[in-house]
Amino acid sequence: MSDQIKHECGIGLIRLFHPLDYYQKKYGSALWGYNKMYLLMEKQRNRGQDGAGLGCVKLGMKPGQPFMTRIRNSQASPWTQIFRTLDQDLSQLKRDAPDQYQEASYLKQNFPYAGEVLLGHLRYGTHGSYGDHTCHPVSRTSNYRNRNLLMAGNFNLTNVDYLFEKLVELGQHPRQLTDTETVLERVAHFLDVENARLAKKFEKNGYAHHEISQLVAEELDLVRVFKRAANAWDGGYVMGGVIGNGDSFIARDPAGIRPCYYYANEDFFVAASERAAISVVFDLMPHEIKELTPAHMLHIKANSNEVKVASYAKPAPRKSCSFERIYFSRGSDIKIYNERKQLGRLIIPQILEKVDHDIENTVFSFIPNTAESSFLGMMKGLEDYLNEAKIEQILALGNNPSEEALRKIMNVRPRMEKSVSKDVKMRTFIADDSTRDDLVSHVYDITQGIIRPGVDKLVCIDDSIVRGTTLKRSILHMLARLHPTRVVIVSSAPQIRYPDCYGIDMSNIGKLIAFQAAIALLKDRDMEHVIDNAYQKILRMRQEGSMHEVNVVQEIYAPFTDEDISDKIAELLIPDNFEPELEIVYQSIENLHKAIPRHLGDWYFSGNYPTQGGNRVVNQAFLNFYEGKNKRAYQMSTA
Repeated sequence: MSDQIKHECGIGLIRLFHPLDYYQKKYGSALWGYNKMYLLMEKQRNRGQDGAGLGCVKLGMKPGQPFMTRIRNSQASPWTQIFRTLDQDLSQLKRDAPDQYQEASYLKQNFPYAGEVLLGHLRYGTHGSYGDHTCHPVSRTSNYRNRNLLMAGNFNLTNVDYLFEKLVELGQHPRQLTDTETVLERVAHFLDVENARLAKKFEKNGYAHHEISQLVAEELDLVRVFKRAANAWDGGYVMGGVIGNGDSFIARDPAGIRPCYYYANEDFFVAASERAAISVVFDLMPHEIKELTPAHMLHIKANSNEVKVASYAKPAPRKSCSFERIYFSRGSDIKIYNERKQLGRLIIPQILEKVDHDIENTVFSFIPNTAESSFLGMMKGLEDYLNEAKIEQILALGNNPSEEALRKIMNVRPRMEKSVSKDVKMRTFIADDSTRDDLVSHVYDITQGIIRPGVDKLVCIDDSIVRGTTLKRSILHMLARLHPTRVVIVSSAPQIRYPDCYGIDMSNIGKLIAFQAAIALLKDRDMEHVIDNAYQKILRMRQEGSMHEVNVVQEIYAPFTDEDISDKIAELLIPDNFEPELEIVYQSIENLHKAIPRHLGDWYFSGNYPTQGGNRVVNQAFLNFYEGKNKRAYQMSTA
């Protein structure tokens, strides 16, 4: 994606089913689980670079011994920084006890992260505040082991105001108005309620307080806790948590908006945001790894090796985020890789139309780096098209075609070149706008000499176009220097028309180039009344408390075809003194669903939000745009 946007976070949960000395004997290290957690999150670094955190709960610790700990970091390369710090601690243990530092019993007593339950998190926040305090895991501590809670998540909730008020009604005094705070405190509240219920039950039966604590730990019902905590949440989420007694869980939202995968055998359980990370770290085939069903949670008792799956909410229509597949997730997942290739293949008819079916005088390329898979699919689609065309041409030659005629037909191939590359070392710190824009244009490099000036057309595919800023300021400037007759920018994703509110940082509708194009078209055609009517309708809905019922912003796009919007986008993005013709081609929503049939979350393209909170957010985003307020349409997240 040429427009870099921040997005949902990454989560990892590992539960070891045996004492640490088992892993020392079988795998050669008592820190086997700890090392696997490091790799698991390293393989998900694409999901978060603002901050990171690691939590650990140890099983079977005696009173007076630490059993729960965490470390968080918000510096550059935060996950690496965390393990550098912990490596220093391990080095000190080696110096202090050279004969013991590798022993399981010694490590469990002396190294805070030598434990059976590990919870990792990578943060890409949509919060304006950055620091260690905004990183996960978040925690609630208590001298009562069963009331301690570590939580981490990949989520954004749309109804934080409501949830905040519910906490206040319970008598709490939350420190922040964020979904992270409300999630933690809501789960902690119902954890307390469950602890109190069970304690009362055992008190009636005459058990002593020290006995009650253990009995509560054994009977603590995390499904009951989470079901009550999550019943008012509106948004997309995967939540992972560990109780101080060692019980652990991970849960996915009812619509399956955010992703979660898991695997378990006789030695361990692992869950993560991406299947590819589990596959490569634990050397598993993709089919061995399961996807957590929406509206379900996995939970493991501290005294059990059984992974239980339970429904905690009523399932909603499945709307798994398609942006996960198009852009965010690692392309090393075979299913995602094939889906991205299919996106490139399906857009071939529109591309051929834009280049006048002139394959011989067109160079095909991609905008690095995430569009490479869709580029491969595009090239495969071109080959298929040419093969069919060649068959027709050969048949038309009759029974005795000449070798020269056959060679002329067979030698026609798609011309694919890497015309654009990204200078990953390029940074700009110049404040002056005119000078800075010139420097920004050099973030991408071009390969001179692969285009015949004044003869060739150039097609470049990108995975998506969100704001178009990098295209206008950088990429198009560079491509113009190759002197093609026409530049065709292809988006393997449909037009991004609506803001996201479930974890992706696309909250300001006025910055979306498709929305800008629709507004410009309405003004060009003297249809400003459509804008005014939408504003007035949303104001009435706000007064009536019904902003959640319908997405009014869909009316802004209703008068226009997709082609109308694409043409206007090209007009808005074309830089000054840009000599080639410019065409913008977008994927259709219909073809998106053909390429990615099991992940139908498309609200940023279609405006069909999977929860009522989405309608409320998009309508508020339009109010903010109309009133000139440059702010988010929902409460900010630190996840």
